Amino acid sequence: MPHDTFDQQLQDLPAFRALLRAVEVDFYADLPMPAPVLDLGCGDGHFATVAFEHKLDVGLDPWAGPLREARTRDAYRILTHADGARMPFPDAHFATVVSNSVLEHIRDVEPVVREVARVLQPGGAFYFCVPGPNFRQFLSIARILDALRLRGLAEAYRRLFDRITRHRYYNTPEEWAERLFRVDLRVERWWSYFSPAALATLEWGHPLGLPCVLAKKLTGRWLLVPTRWNLALTAALLRRYYEEPLPEQGAYLFFIARKL
Repeated sequence: MPHDTFDQQLQDLPAFRALLRAVEVDFYADLPMPAPVLDLGCGDGHFATVAFEHKLDVGLDPWAGPLREARTRDAYRILTHADGARMPFPDAHFATVVSNSVLEHIRDVEPVVREVARVLQPGGAFYFCVPGPNFRQFLSIARILDALRLRGLAEAYRRLFDRITRHRYYNTPEEWAERLFRVDLRVERWWSYFSPAALATLEWGHPLGLPCVLAKKLTGRWLLVPTRWNLALTAALLRRYYEEPLPEQGAYLFFIARKL
């Protein structure tokens, strides 16, 4: 069953990121995770420490800085500094590959997906999530500008947010299914999540979270006072979005794919 990590994540991360990650943690609660497991784009390891009860076998990331932080956590048996398009593992090595909010940041994603298929065992599962086309359409400021028929400014704002979030892809489920099928991965199931209102909290959380960025640079922590009393109002305002049912149209997409 899903386990509620919302309050815990609020004490560790900026509010908008805590909300998104808490929603995503719940998706993994009932998914089978046969070992060995690869976390592709593991970053600083925080997500794995919250999402999974046991250590994952391998965390891989191309950036040295986040890997240094990941080494201070106890989330992986092995941490590997490598490019996802050139993984230092033999064919069919992993039974499960996880990649949480990673693929959308990769300039050339095709070689990475091909490598996932190569290192995954036949019948192995590939779990990943990415923003979908609705992400750009749901941005609140852009929607206001669209309503005012200022479509040029709306598109300029969307491009600005693309740069802020470092998103390179907003593919449809059908486009992802086609991309995966070309490398012998079949999408078994997918769903969308994060309503327009939930995305608005993420959108506005970026400028409101700038003090957290400063705190992280100066102290190594996102929050200077990560106590329940200090976060009570934030929790009360955002919890409704954590608890909302899956929307018919969401800003993000979660996929379960399998190696043929």
